[in-house]
Amino acid sequence: MKKLVTRVKNQLTSKLLAVQKLLRSQRGEGFVDTAIKILMAVVIGALVLAGLYALFGETVMPTLKQRIIDMFNYGH
Repeated sequence: MKKLVTRVKNQLTSKLLAVQKLLRSQRGEGFVDTAIKILMAVVIGALVLAGLYALFGETVMPTLKQRIIDMFNYGH
């Protein structure tokens, strides 16, 4: 019986050490880090596109339209 208790104790100790080693490991890149990087890229890209859309929609296009109308308005 004493041998059985000692063997179980040794097995539990070895499993505990293996789990501790696994938890302390800092090897590789985590999935959360990659997901955050992808999310940041998508958000920054959306902000850039929204800024360009606002710039072209309110500033460039009306001015361009007015210039074209003025260029082809021969009656004036």
